[in-house]
Amino acid sequence: MRRASFQIKHHRWRRKLFAALMLVFCIAMILLVDSQYSKIKMLALISPPSHKPKIAFLFIARNRLPLDLVWDVFFQGDSENRFSVYVHSRPGFLFNAATTRSAFFFNRQINGSIQVDWGEATMIQAERLLLQKALMDPFNERFLFLSDSCIPLYNFSYTYDYITSTSTSFVDSFSDTKESRYNPRMDPVIPVSSWRKGSQWVVLTRRHAEIVVEDETVFPVFKLHCKKRALPEFWRGKPFPIDPSKQHNCIPDEHYVQTLLALKGLEDEITRRSVTHSSWDISSSRDPERRGWHPVTYKLADATPKLIQSIMGIDNIYYETEYRREWCTNKGEPSKCFLFARKFTRPAALWLLNTSALSIRQ
Repeated sequence: MRRASFQIKHHRWRRKLFAALMLVFCIAMILLVDSQYSKIKMLALISPPSHKPKIAFLFIARNRLPLDLVWDVFFQGDSENRFSVYVHSRPGFLFNAATTRSAFFFNRQINGSIQVDWGEATMIQAERLLLQKALMDPFNERFLFLSDSCIPLYNFSYTYDYITSTSTSFVDSFSDTKESRYNPRMDPVIPVSSWRKGSQWVVLTRRHAEIVVEDETVFPVFKLHCKKRALPEFWRGKPFPIDPSKQHNCIPDEHYVQTLLALKGLEDEITRRSVTHSSWDISSSRDPERRGWHPVTYKLADATPKLIQSIMGIDNIYYETEYRREWCTNKGEPSKCFLFARKFTRPAALWLLNTSALSIRQ
């Protein structure tokens, strides 16, 4: 009996010891899991999930985008969420199934858009509004301005690699020494030594985009003193200028970004050329007052594979005012200069798309 009682007590003791060991083990496992979870949570805060930098495509349009189908094919070439789209159109215009045939543009109009007039500071204001909206996405690292008449020349992957392979902005910028666009009233905020000219179709890094949006010094001076010279048909009802040739013919969007970055001492952070091709033919207008005001518009009869090949074949740009020839490079190697081209009408662009003259399909 005593031996049986001893065995029962011994088994009870062993069960209690096992239960205690299991309890200690469970507590240890809970503490370990909690510790590992805390480490994972901390690492997530320190190192957020990897995400490829995006290019923000910033379209400036009058109303709808007539070349939306061309861009639809281009954007279909990305499957990794490497781009975003923003459109500045006239106030109240909406991009939906009734106004565009590309879902990439649905509801991509920005709020608070303004009426934009060519050759006025409102164009700069529209650019700043687009940048302000696009900067809200922390993954947008490049900011590319495009007009409603621009077409892509290459597929998305080539374009993305070309733009993101360099740490610089692409800003067509040169010293403006031959034209009388500089207004001395801009001094001393904008000295003539920092006065620059170039195409408004720039590609900005995030740092440079933030500088443009945060600018509260240069932009007000442009609004006051950088104004285009009125054409003769607009003189009616106004005092006739004594000598129209002596008026300052300042087109704000062709000077603002270039001059702002020069004033900030950032010209070593830019590639001083555009990636968007425009053809300036000063003989295209019979009216001498209008020559050189707008680039050539390519219509259906002009849209040939030979035209596209000639644009895609350009590998250098000559800047006459600086006696500078810019040889185009990418990743340290010689390359073609242009990724986009303008100005194309809708029939011309669609014909090029249907004939596969453009290399935009993956």
